[in-house]
Amino acid sequence: MTELRKRGGGGDPDSTENISDKETDGDDRLGLGTEGEGEGDGEGDSKADTPDVPPSVDNTPQCLNKALGGLSSRWKNWWIRGILSLTMISGFFLIIYLGPIMLIVVVMSVQIKCFQEIIHIGYRVYHSYELPWFRTLSWYFLICVNYFFYGETVADYFGALVQREEPLQFLVRYHRFISFALYLAGFCMFVLSLVKKHYRLQFYMFAWTHVTLLIVVTQSHLVIQNMFEGMIWFIVPISIVICNDIMAYLFGFFFGRTPLIKLSPKKTWEGFIGGFFSTVVFGFIFAYLLSQYQYFVCPVEYSSESLRSFSLECEPSELFVMQEYTLPLMVQNILRWRTVNLYPFQIHSIFLSSFASLIGPFGGFFASGFKRAFKIKDFADTIPGHGGIMDRFDCQYLMATFTHVYIASFIRGPNPSKVLQQLLILQPEQQLSIFNTLRSHLRERGMLPPAVLEAQ
Repeated sequence: MTELRKRGGGGDPDSTENISDKETDGDDRLGLGTEGEGEGDGEGDSKADTPDVPPSVDNTPQCLNKALGGLSSRWKNWWIRGILSLTMISGFFLIIYLGPIMLIVVVMSVQIKCFQEIIHIGYRVYHSYELPWFRTLSWYFLICVNYFFYGETVADYFGALVQREEPLQFLVRYHRFISFALYLAGFCMFVLSLVKKHYRLQFYMFAWTHVTLLIVVTQSHLVIQNMFEGMIWFIVPISIVICNDIMAYLFGFFFGRTPLIKLSPKKTWEGFIGGFFSTVVFGFIFAYLLSQYQYFVCPVEYSSESLRSFSLECEPSELFVMQEYTLPLMVQNILRWRTVNLYPFQIHSIFLSSFASLIGPFGGFFASGFKRAFKIKDFADTIPGHGGIMDRFDCQYLMATFTHVYIASFIRGPNPSKVLQQLLILQPEQQLSIFNTLRSHLRERGMLPPAVLEAQ
């Protein structure tokens, strides 16, 4: 960008294809000015780079402001964050009690709000340019991507429902073609909306929308995928991120002295380390508690016979069956124990907690860098003391991706229920062919009972 402007400052005024002053000003507001302008500033940003984004508004309830009026701003913020955190945690457990359908609705609602907050930042920066169809196309692409991902979920996990409903069979069969056609329509609308003076800004915002979709929608889909593996794969990752956030804040608040990273000046090494050990211990104990209940460990499966539509009853897998482990000799000498009984999932929880504590915060650092680039404190002011919804879920999305990859790499095996649902969608002739092939295979291996062989 700098080289382009230098060439534009030469003798040929047409060498940059007549880039307008308004578009050049748009580059400055996005923070793409010449590199030399901000060298004197420690952060490398100049005042000219500050975008036109209004500051966040304090929407703390008046009752809290009055009750905490005599406290310093530091302790007032501590109490506000604490009260709101307890409220949100209580709501989280209430939603878990209401079941998988409500969890899916909440995940989708959070996804839409996060998308709105990020897109709204872009709109506030460039609202004066009146870019045609920007917000309309952004929301249209959100609908397209959600249609694709939720359609894939219906095809994978709701085979019994698809088999019963004729329209769903058509939509599932041609789902990817329909999804691509919808996206193609949006792509064509974007091309038709291009305005000569705003080409560069429009492509900025087109990329902005797609990166937001990648960060928010794709990872929200992974959250739901994790839930179908068992509620425990949804609850534990989210809970350990919440625990790490709370404990790192508390350790940093009371003991923090050493800055951790420049992107987040309030983050300290004391909070980072204290949050790590606290999260590992919490995750280990929490995994032990949840592993005892079928409601949390059984895969979430659609059942047309269940009043609640989902079946959460099964024979627990080996991950959730208590097993005896022999401790290393060094540990035996310290604890005077030779063996210990654990659920295997507790061992996996250590890896999940370690990621949430050591790598998860980088999702927050990434969000902090994004906010500093646009000179804003929070993505929104939805939650007093916390900021926007995206401010609370910046680490959750990274954790959801890791959990999904972890399950696919180390946990998931063949899923008989999923295979059965796919078989039910096939034509009767195809089902009969598979049945005969499977019967012949079992007969050759001697696995069929004598009564079945005689009946044949």
